[in-house]
Amino acid sequence: MGALRLASYNLRKCRGTDGLRAPGRILDVINTMEADVVALQEADMRLGARPAALPARMIDTHTDFVALPLNTSPVSLGWHGNAILLRKGTVAEATHRLTLPGLEARGAVAVDVPGLRIVGVHLGLLRSSRQKQLHAILDQLHAFDTRPTVILGDFNEWSAHRGLDPLRATFDILAPGRSFHAARPMAALDRIALTEGLEMRDAGVMETVLSRRASDHLPIWADVAQRDAHIFP
Repeated sequence: MGALRLASYNLRKCRGTDGLRAPGRILDVINTMEADVVALQEADMRLGARPAALPARMIDTHTDFVALPLNTSPVSLGWHGNAILLRKGTVAEATHRLTLPGLEARGAVAVDVPGLRIVGVHLGLLRSSRQKQLHAILDQLHAFDTRPTVILGDFNEWSAHRGLDPLRATFDILAPGRSFHAARPMAALDRIALTEGLEMRDAGVMETVLSRRASDHLPIWADVAQRDAHIFP
């Protein structure tokens, strides 16, 4: 069995660079990535009960994915806007909601699939908040069973070398390419971090005419496998 394709996409609440809110366009982008697992950020609106910007019924009818039950509000898709889509037929052994500190209300989400844990994040705008949030993620992961882990999402860090220090002792942090701003990519805000024993066999930023219009972030993807072995049945 080959690698598992993981993807991350900040949807900007489905509002594109043309100012239009078009969830169907977002799903068209997701469908072309050929991913097995997709971590989403800003999948819900920000205020009130946080209704889904990307409706679950559209995911059911327009994709081969299921949205994992990470929401705490019946009208939301995810947790603090973070959601995970799993390709139908892929086994989810457990899901987790992680509470994060910081001036802004933030959270992270995770799913355990056979042999792997995948954590989706959208870190804060301040570096001090991001570092506290990464420490909180690591502390909460220690409470779960030990398994190879991938953390991916919008890290909101503009520097290629600073700001993500809490992860560096145990994770290899990789940027598939510049993903923001979609109209003119200048920064690699969307990243993937792998624990020891995992390797990225291929990765990239999906830059197409459609993805440049669908959100202000371009989606990233990576083919991840265990070194010298196959962990994904």
